[in-house]
Amino acid sequence: MDEALFTLSMPENEPMHSYAPGTPERDALKPRLAELASERLDIPLIIAGREVRTGRTAPCVMPHDHGHQLGEYHLAGPEEIAAAVEAAEEAKMQWSCLPWPERVSIFLRAAELLAGPWRASLNAAAMLGIGKSIFQAEIDAACELIDFFRFNGHFVDRIYSEQPASALGVWDRLEWRPLEGFVFAVSPFNFVSIAGNLPSAPALMGNTVIWKPASSAVYPAYWVMRLFLEAGLPPGVINFLPGSGREVGARLLGHPQLGGVHFTGSTETFRGMWRTIGERIADYRSYPRIVGETGGKDFVVAHVSADVDALVCALIRGAFEYSGQKCSAASRAYIPDSLWPEVREKLVTGVGTVRMGDPRDLRNFTGAVIDEAAFDKIMGYIEHAREAEGLEIITGGHGDKARGYYIEPTVVRADDPHARLMEEEIFGPVLTIYVYPEKEFVETLELCDRTSPYALTGSIFARDRYAILLAHRTLRYAAGNFYVNDKPTGAVVGLQPFGGARASGTNDKSGSMLNLLRWVTPRTIKETFVPPTDFRYPHMEGE
Repeated sequence: MDEALFTLSMPENEPMHSYAPGTPERDALKPRLAELASERLDIPLIIAGREVRTGRTAPCVMPHDHGHQLGEYHLAGPEEIAAAVEAAEEAKMQWSCLPWPERVSIFLRAAELLAGPWRASLNAAAMLGIGKSIFQAEIDAACELIDFFRFNGHFVDRIYSEQPASALGVWDRLEWRPLEGFVFAVSPFNFVSIAGNLPSAPALMGNTVIWKPASSAVYPAYWVMRLFLEAGLPPGVINFLPGSGREVGARLLGHPQLGGVHFTGSTETFRGMWRTIGERIADYRSYPRIVGETGGKDFVVAHVSADVDALVCALIRGAFEYSGQKCSAASRAYIPDSLWPEVREKLVTGVGTVRMGDPRDLRNFTGAVIDEAAFDKIMGYIEHAREAEGLEIITGGHGDKARGYYIEPTVVRADDPHARLMEEEIFGPVLTIYVYPEKEFVETLELCDRTSPYALTGSIFARDRYAILLAHRTLRYAAGNFYVNDKPTGAVVGLQPFGGARASGTNDKSGSMLNLLRWVTPRTIKETFVPPTDFRYPHMEGE
C-alpha cells in the first residue's frame, strides 16, 4: 500500500443547496431545527478523546430568543488546561509520523459526512446557536467548511511534493516537519467554517492542537468537534477546550511548548496575544508561529460610472447579511454626489424591505446580533450617530433586546470622512456613507486608503476601466481581498484566499497553500553517495 506516490487532484467547490420550498434539503432541515431546539445539550470538554465535565458551566442561548437555552458548556480550569497540553504532547509523535494520506483521509471523510448526513445538523446548529439565516449557514457551516477540508488536503499534497533539485552524486530532499510543541487555535463566533479550519489546518500538517472556541459560539463548535471524532480523528490530536479567554489564553501562551497560534478575532485581542508572546520569547523551545485574521473597516468606493442598482444590491448584502457580523462586511462607502440622490432613494427603499427575525422562518434575510455585549456596543454607535453633529441616520437606527438582540439595518451619512463611524470597526448592521464631489475621485481613493488602520476587504464599483485601474493602484495595500463590481464579502476557498494586513492580521490567506505552509518547519537533507576521503584540494598541489 505504501509503495506509491499518492496524489489529490484539485477539488471542486461544494455546490450550494437552495432550500427552496419543496426541496429535499428544506424537508430535512425543518425537522432537524425543531429537534435541536427541543434538546438541551450538556457540552463537555474533550481532552485526549475523552469527555471531561468540570461542573463550572455557562449557557448556550439563541441570539434571537435569549431566554431559550440550547444547552450549557463546561469551562476549563487549570487542571484541564494542563491535561490538554499533556494530551497534545502525547499524541504528537504518533500523529506526526502517520503518513499524510492517512491524515488527509480523516478530513476528507469529514467533508463527505458534512456534505451528506451531517449537513442539516451543522446548518441547524449555526442557525440556532449563532443566528445565521439558512443562506448564511449553508455557505458557511456546510459549503465553506467542506471546501476547507477538501482543498487543504490537496494543498498538503502540493506542499509535500515541493522538492529541491539535486547535483550529480547527491540527493537533496526537503522534509516538511510539523512545528515543535502544540498549536493554540482560537476561533471566533461568527463563522463555523473558520472554527473548523483553525484547528484542522495545523492538524493536517502533523501538529496537535488545543482549540478554544468563542464562548458565544461553543454550541456550533461542539458539533464540529463531534464531526471530527465521527470522521475518525485520533485522541489528543485536537483537544476541545471551552473556557475563559483570559484563563485559557494566559496559561497556554505562557507554556514553553507553545509552537504556534492560529487566531481569528478582534485586533485588540490579537495584539495582546502577540505582546504576551514577545515578552516571553526567551521561554519557548522554538519561536512560535503567529497567524491571525482580525478586524476590518471594509469599504465600497463608487465611481460616477457605477451601475447604481448593482451598487445598492452590494451595499445591502455586504453590510447587512448576518447583521454585518463579518470581518469583511461593508462598513463604509464613498458615493459621488451626482449619484447620491438615486443611491439614497434606492438604498432606503431596499433596506425598508429587509425581513428580520427568527432564522427558522426561512423568509427572513437577517436576524439578531450575537449577544448583549454586541447589542450594547452597536447601539452605542447608533446613539452617537443620532446625537453628534454631521451625522444623519438615513434609515433604521432602532434596536430591541427584550427577547432577541435585534438591531435594524442602519444607514448613516457622515459629513466628515473621519467621523468615528467612518474609522472604527462596529461589527454590526451599520453602514456609514461619505458623499464626495464627483470630480474628487482620485482624492477620495487616497482618502479611503489612509482613513482606517485596517486592510481586509474593499471594492470598487465602476464601468470606466481607467477608474478601475486607478482604484487597483491607489488601493493596492488597503485590502487583502479586493473586489471589482461586487460586494466585499463572500471569499471562496481555493478561489479567493482570504486575509488582510495592517491592523487586519498577518495575511496568511486561509483557503490557500500559504496558510498551511505556516504550520510546518522544513528540514533540508543532503545525502552524498560517495563522500570524499582526502581533505586536500587540487589547488594545494605544488607551485
